[in-house]
Amino acid sequence: MADDKSGRDKQARDAERRQQEREIATELERGDETEPSVDPATLTDFEGELDELTFPATGTDVVAAVGDHELESVEGSYAIEELVPESDEETFDSPDAVRVQVRRPTVAAAMKRIVEASTTLRSTDLSWTQRKAYEMTFEELEAIDADDDDEGIRVIRDWITDRIHDEERLPSSREVRREAAKFCRANGYQVRNDEWLGI
Repeated sequence: MADDKSGRDKQARDAERRQQEREIATELERGDETEPSVDPATLTDFEGELDELTFPATGTDVVAAVGDHELESVEGSYAIEELVPESDEETFDSPDAVRVQVRRPTVAAAMKRIVEASTTLRSTDLSWTQRKAYEMTFEELEAIDADDDDEGIRVIRDWITDRIHDEERLPSSREVRREAAKFCRANGYQVRNDEWLGI
């Protein structure tokens, strides 16, 4: 491969795609969910409907095909359109990628709002690594804030979308983690320095 800008860009895209595939495989194997899982029966029905889609598929394609499908979790019922960003810039390589997206409904709903808000930014792209960092922050808030109706997730989601609208930029993962840690400490949750939120 030529050592020019397009060659380096292709290498970076390929590396990111391989990382995504590894993370999806790891996520599917995980058994230690930090959030109540989606009811397996509704997930099975949903997977059957996904088989009718051609992959890779955009978020818009997924919502158009199965957006009204309801998934049941311990916390309640969620329509797929509440969990998957309706955007042509959001791409799913396989049904497994969609399944991973919807397994944690509160995190998925928060990320949907952020992804859709970020599409308004010019020349700024929500990279896979930044997205994963945001998701990890939400997962930590879910684990810490399990009994408080996901207030931490809503607060940080709104904080990120406010930065997107007001400052026209995506906050760095470090800024998001710092804000989440501030929320936790202000609400009496201990955050150690060796934890994800411990900045």
